[in-house]
Amino acid sequence: MLKRLTGVACGLLLSLLTSIAAAEVVVVVSADNALDSLSRAQLSDLYLGRSVSLPNGESLTPIDQSDRSPAHEQFYQEYLGRSPAQIKSHWSRLIFTGRGQPPRSVSDSQAVADVVSDDRTAIGYIDSNQVPVDNTLRVLDIE
Repeated sequence: MLKRLTGVACGLLLSLLTSIAAAEVVVVVSADNALDSLSRAQLSDLYLGRSVSLPNGESLTPIDQSDRSPAHEQFYQEYLGRSPAQIKSHWSRLIFTGRGQPPRSVSDSQAVADVVSDDRTAIGYIDSNQVPVDNTLRVLDIE
């Protein structure tokens, strides 16, 4: 009985540690950008190539992460409700028909932070557990 309880306790502890270590993906723009929030639909339109600007006319350039990055999968699942396979399929169709190109992709959260902090028209996502949000970045509220 004690052995079984110990096994259950270890399993619960491992679950807790895994959830603590999970990526905290946030959407960011340059601190020089006045934007505070976006709707999920606007974010989706930007990352799926349906739009390059917001209703107010401001243009934004989405910056993506490599599909090998853990933040990539979490971003698309959490914010766009799509799997990486669905995203690949979407862009394959658009590229094949000549109707679009996917967002520029960089290697990881640090590379996104570097690009976004230097370009007020860029928007990206980072794992804030890996890259601290400093005074060069602004976290957007996604409604």
